[in-house]
Amino acid sequence: MSEKKLKFNSRTIHGGQEPDKAYGSVMPPIYQTSTYAQTTPGGHQGYEYSRSGNPTRTALENSLASIENGNYGLAFASGLSAIDAVIKLLEPGDEVVSTNDLYGGSYRLFRQVYEKYGIVFHFIGMQDASEIASYITDKTKLIWVETPTNPMMHIVDIAAVSGLAKKHDILLAVDNTFATPYLQRPLDLGADIVMHSATKYLGGHSDVVVGALVVKDKELADKLYFLQNASGAVCGPMDSFLVLRGIKTLHVRIQRHCENGRAVAEYLAKHPKIEKVYWPGFEDHPNHDIAASQMDDFGGMISFVTRGCAYADAIKIVESLRVFTLAESLGGVESLAGHPASMTHASIPKEEREKSGVVDALIRLSVGIEDKDDLIADLEQAIG
Repeated sequence: MSEKKLKFNSRTIHGGQEPDKAYGSVMPPIYQTSTYAQTTPGGHQGYEYSRSGNPTRTALENSLASIENGNYGLAFASGLSAIDAVIKLLEPGDEVVSTNDLYGGSYRLFRQVYEKYGIVFHFIGMQDASEIASYITDKTKLIWVETPTNPMMHIVDIAAVSGLAKKHDILLAVDNTFATPYLQRPLDLGADIVMHSATKYLGGHSDVVVGALVVKDKELADKLYFLQNASGAVCGPMDSFLVLRGIKTLHVRIQRHCENGRAVAEYLAKHPKIEKVYWPGFEDHPNHDIAASQMDDFGGMISFVTRGCAYADAIKIVESLRVFTLAESLGGVESLAGHPASMTHASIPKEEREKSGVVDALIRLSVGIEDKDDLIADLEQAIG
């Protein structure tokens, strides 16, 4: 059967893959090499130096392209190095319109690294896509979207933003880390670039740091491939192998993340000590209807605030958890809890954080694939 006819669950296992040509290995071998023998200068078998290309990394990049319904995948040393390559498409004086509720590392890269090179960033709420238009000028070259956003779970209408971007000939990049291609496929909705911190759900086991970009357009892919090779922030063969292995179980893991996420969100929403729960599966969540139309389910990422919004209450809860682990990151098989204001979003000034809802009392959960009853019992003992 043609790969394009395979459904998603099959493509996580077979997409872009074929048995190794040397010995028929079902899993791509880990080509732990820096260089490749040549028969004559420039005469090689497709690879000459592993910064430029490595067969294990190629296998991962082919898989990434397949599951995102793209044509070209690129794997990087981290999610931030993937974002870095996208920003390097721009020139001094160019402008970027970005969501104002986004991962703190992305904000830090934009403001503290690239602003000093003359790139201008506008951070705005994108829940109403029509409001983006007032920030677009003839210098705007990129719209950067997270949806669901980190950590407030805001939903952005990708198709609506894509229509606006195409009208003004602007690139649209979507960070799809929270949703994964199992739940949401931005390229199908009109995005030009999809970015992943593959460290998270794609790898799925908290044992690797990798970033990814996927595109459909060859000219754009060639520009990004050039930057990938020229800047050199590539992932190694072992890291590539680990993420590729993780992708093969993505579909079954995300099903459980979604099931557990729903159970935990509903429990928290009924708890008398919880003031607000942010999870796009609730019908009263802002833009829930958009989430329901562009996502296949609502994921396992949840944020909440205790009544009274006390910083001390949030710290006590995260320090008291026993099944949830207090740690950075998300998307692994184990459940994690974090305090965004002091952890993932500490690089964003307090005033800017709170404008988008990231208050000191906010707790973010990455709900894993353990038994949901154990997760709820852990929250019960920690919240009291």
